[in-house]
Amino acid sequence: MSLETLSIRDIEEKTADIYEAVVILSKRTRQIIQSRMIERAMEERGGEDLGVFDVSEDKNPEDYVEMVKPSTIAVSDFLEGKINWQYALEEEDN
Repeated sequence: MSLETLSIRDIEEKTADIYEAVVILSKRTRQIIQSRMIERAMEERGGEDLGVFDVSEDKNPEDYVEMVKPSTIAVSDFLEGKINWQYALEEEDN
């Protein structure tokens, strides 16, 4: 599944500010990537201590499994109304 051309009107139905939509989509994409990394690390290590993610292991090209891109999932979630967001409350200085 690839990302297709998006209508600005579809995005404006969810939020009036296109920059707000970009921030929401990028944060959701980051969440998806992070959850995939954690899942993969847990599968590879079993119940061991996860440690540091700096060490990369050589991958076999035959073991490659194509997954839906995180940005595609984020856009679909956004347009389907599956993402909820709110503004952080600013503390007033008195």
